[in-house]
Amino acid sequence: MKQSVYVLDELNLESTLGQRGLESDHASIPVIDLSDFDNRRQVITEALWLAASEVGFFQIKNHGIALRDIQRAFAISEQFFALSTEKKQAYPLKDGLNAGWEFKAQVRPSTGTADQKESYQITLPHMAGLWPEPDDVADFQSIMLDFERQTWRLGMDILSCFADKLGFERDFFERVHQPDSEHYQSTLRLLHYLPMAVLPQGDNHWRAGAHTDFDCLTMVFQQASQGGLQVAAGKDARHQPLWCNVVPQADIITCNIGDMLMRWSDDQLKSTLHRVRMPYPQENQHSRYSLAFFCQANKDVVIQGPLGKYPPITAADYLKLRINANFSAKTAE
Repeated sequence: MKQSVYVLDELNLESTLGQRGLESDHASIPVIDLSDFDNRRQVITEALWLAASEVGFFQIKNHGIALRDIQRAFAISEQFFALSTEKKQAYPLKDGLNAGWEFKAQVRPSTGTADQKESYQITLPHMAGLWPEPDDVADFQSIMLDFERQTWRLGMDILSCFADKLGFERDFFERVHQPDSEHYQSTLRLLHYLPMAVLPQGDNHWRAGAHTDFDCLTMVFQQASQGGLQVAAGKDARHQPLWCNVVPQADIITCNIGDMLMRWSDDQLKSTLHRVRMPYPQENQHSRYSLAFFCQANKDVVIQGPLGKYPPITAADYLKLRINANFSAKTAE
């Protein structure tokens, strides 16, 4: 009998979570108001820490990114995914670099089957030859670069609050996520989950199988009536989760802690399992689109928490282990 074998414990955990399990419509995800950030910083910091240490997921409102900019990014993303397969193939995912377009290439350890989606990754140092031609999608590069910078700035503000609580200098995470470095590896990901009409039959297919993220912080933008995101809850959420539905709202950003920050915090912060299920029969059966920004430390940065619980590892080595596990099948007898 074959079973998945991975270097990282978090991947071996994912490999046991491919079933539907128990579900609930009640998700107790904290909603945190970021308005007047500088003056309310202490209150916001405590709310973020509580949510990140107890739940691992939180939603933010009054975050400073205008709804019109979010809607513009969604519109340009949909234009890209509406291109013919032949045109999208001109911008292929660069091996191991998290940049470019892929179609059903991501195989989660939890399911062993391809996620039913396509995506386009923007990782700034590796975008040569990957920006769509203006004749294909007008203004794509300028709109997405602006959106990438706004999401990066927001991510750094949130991470600065965690730096305060961990005893790091306030700008610590900003310094290790520098966009002007050749080692920068934070990623803006455009996602198109396929409509039900084109999906394969069977129970073991997911828009995105159960997983934890491998970055420091993920920020997900969703559209109303395009649900499916579920978060693991319950006392034993990492082994026997209760899957709670997250209702999408256009002006609310859903955030979660990734394994990289969980490790960096010596497990004080919680990286929580989540997935994107297929729609129920009574729900929207059409495409689902989302935008996600992954704050991932620059490749040359060494990850080690203030308590030294885990041995040091570079962000490059850590990310390589995670990408390889998700974009290629790894099995052993």
